[in-house]
Amino acid sequence: MATAMERKLWELLIEDQIISQQELDSAIERQKKTGESLVRTLIEMGMVTEWEMAATLGKQLNVPFITLAHYEIDPQILRTIPENIVRKYRIVPVDKTDDVLTIALADPTNIYLLDELRLLTKSQIVPVISFESDINGAIDRYYGGGKAKIEEAIKEVSDEEVKTSLAGGAAGLTMEGRDGAEDQELTVQADDAPVIQLVNQVISEAIKLRASDIHVEPYERMVRLRYRIDGVLHEMTPPPKKFQNAIISRIKIMSELDIAEKRLPQDGRFRVRFQDKLIDFRVSVCPIQHGEKIVIRLLDQSNLMLNLTDLGFEPAELKNFEANIRKPWGMVLITGPTGSGKSTTLYSALSTINDPGKNISTIEDPVEYQLHGINQVAARPEIGLTFAEGLRSFLRQDPDIIMVGEIRDLETAEIAVKAALTGHLVLSTIHTNDAPGTINRLTNMGVEPFLVSASLNMVVAQRLVRRICKDCKEPLVPSAELIDQAQLPYRPGEDEVFVGSGCGSCNGTGYRGRVALYEIMGMSDRLRDATVANLPANEFKRLALADGMKTLRMAGCTKVLEGRTTLEEILANTMADEIEAKKA
Repeated sequence: MATAMERKLWELLIEDQIISQQELDSAIERQKKTGESLVRTLIEMGMVTEWEMAATLGKQLNVPFITLAHYEIDPQILRTIPENIVRKYRIVPVDKTDDVLTIALADPTNIYLLDELRLLTKSQIVPVISFESDINGAIDRYYGGGKAKIEEAIKEVSDEEVKTSLAGGAAGLTMEGRDGAEDQELTVQADDAPVIQLVNQVISEAIKLRASDIHVEPYERMVRLRYRIDGVLHEMTPPPKKFQNAIISRIKIMSELDIAEKRLPQDGRFRVRFQDKLIDFRVSVCPIQHGEKIVIRLLDQSNLMLNLTDLGFEPAELKNFEANIRKPWGMVLITGPTGSGKSTTLYSALSTINDPGKNISTIEDPVEYQLHGINQVAARPEIGLTFAEGLRSFLRQDPDIIMVGEIRDLETAEIAVKAALTGHLVLSTIHTNDAPGTINRLTNMGVEPFLVSASLNMVVAQRLVRRICKDCKEPLVPSAELIDQAQLPYRPGEDEVFVGSGCGSCNGTGYRGRVALYEIMGMSDRLRDATVANLPANEFKRLALADGMKTLRMAGCTKVLEGRTTLEEILANTMADEIEAKKA
């Protein structure tokens, strides 16, 4: 339902002959589908300019207009609203007098936002109008885009300071060491050595941009810096080549690694506190031709989704999956490539079935997230603590549920199968391209087909695809070629496909966050018989499809028609289905 303020806006736009009634009706229809404000919808459809909209809003609400590019804002005022709120709602605090706070925003008709800001700041809110592009520029200017802040930190580093910065040790970061030292803040302090400031800035910007990995890659004439955001690597401003060794040594010091060892790979970790959050970092150093490449994995406990409904399961699939992870014995395997979210699904499953009446033990390499009430063991192959050894130990500790990080060899597979056959529920991962291929993978390892048939309850294959940004989501009429290529069951006039046009919230990519696609194969009697008969993979897949399994491509098409991802993402992350279900 439109508010009185919105209806007044419509009347003024038509009265001033800026838009016609027909154009307004078209914009309202689109607004209903996208959920965006009418102001943004009209501008994005090209029916009004930012100038026209600002003038109309000012006339309607008697709200002044401000050009933020010509306005210098006091840093104290900027701190009145948290940065995450500023970025989420695209607003900028510009002035504060006593208990009156002036806020610049593109759409002052959003009375719910104004009320929320009043409660948050405990101040009276006075809105002023500004262009959305002007607001985005001000946010980058005052709060900093990732590249801008890193560039600023680079400028502060001089050649002489590079030589002396390593003497600063771990200053500027209070890390939790391996012995559980006190946590410290990840901040850029004015008295820190410049290289320390630069590294801290690189890490803090990665956290703000929701990056999952940081890549520092030395080449002959440059050092490349990239962040992996929503599964895709993005180039950042590269630090100068002459700072390469100082940056690498600094990261090694933080990770408690040997800075003198440059010929062998090393693995380390550190933990920092950033804005009241504890974040773990896993560091991998690998010697390459022009130096040492470093990859830092960010593990933010606050971003871990432990609710299965939030991961991307369809209702029927979720019911099936939950039924299998609640069985008293048997084996449930999650399959997919590295980075497909297998660990998150396993953690979510463990969180769902965690119960004080059950003894749950896991062996992982490494332990990525700590779960309350679950006994977690980190595998250490260098001292003989392998997955197989951990499993053997668990079976002597009266377990109910066992989670193994990965089944990668025959020894681990055989122990897992025997555990599943002797009254334990076993959860694990395995590397295959799809769910039906897991059967052949296990038998090729050397596990007897009849043991696989008797122990396996379910296989889940999964992939992660990028989610369309909610702030710039808009409908799209897909081409016939794309529809055919993706095997999309698209009905013109009935179904809708969406795309992200790119905005400040998603850094212009059109995507923000990711959603999982699932291919769930429960082991029916027919599939157990096919396992014992050792049928070829294509025959096994036909039977699974006949039993109701939906492939990854089918799951992707469902997500496209739900408006959660795009056709391009589905084509990039799933294979076409070339096998039809065999008639029963």
